[in-house]
Amino acid sequence: MPDEKKSICEEQNFDSFFKKEAKSLFSYLSYRFGNSEQANDAVQEAFVKLWQNCAEVQFEKAKGFLYTVATNLMTSVKRHEQVKLKYSERAVQINSGKANNESPEYLIIEKEFMERLTQAINELPERQRTAYLLNRVDKKTYREIAEVMEISVKGVEKLMHKALIKIQKIIDEGVG
Repeated sequence: MPDEKKSICEEQNFDSFFKKEAKSLFSYLSYRFGNSEQANDAVQEAFVKLWQNCAEVQFEKAKGFLYTVATNLMTSVKRHEQVKLKYSERAVQINSGKANNESPEYLIIEKEFMERLTQAINELPERQRTAYLLNRVDKKTYREIAEVMEISVKGVEKLMHKALIKIQKIIDEGVG
């Protein structure tokens, strides 16, 4: 049966797709998360979402859908971890008395900037956002990002350049 006539909703097709793709998705997410437990959870959740949306996903686009869902899950988890870390650091500052050095005006400006930065990152195209987050959040080198994204280092440089320009533009628009 040709791929374009296959349906990912058919249990046999889904099972064979799972057996074919689960291991590589797990490897990809393990590298991205740096944690096999989180990677395993994301793999399971991505396949559940694929199954739930199987009627809308063409068989030949299932892999792309799966990796997009998994990358979005990973980004969401990383963002949540950053928020938790930020608030725990803030709690330590408050408890140690170091937080009183910042004026309320500074805190408001910082909060507005962080909101604009988050908005700008969310508005980036998927590949730019992935490259940006791998570099700025995960502290990956361009070479490491190139390996993960399966592109050249020059490709990563271009994605980062475009991402930084777009982020700067969005932040500048919010200031004016």
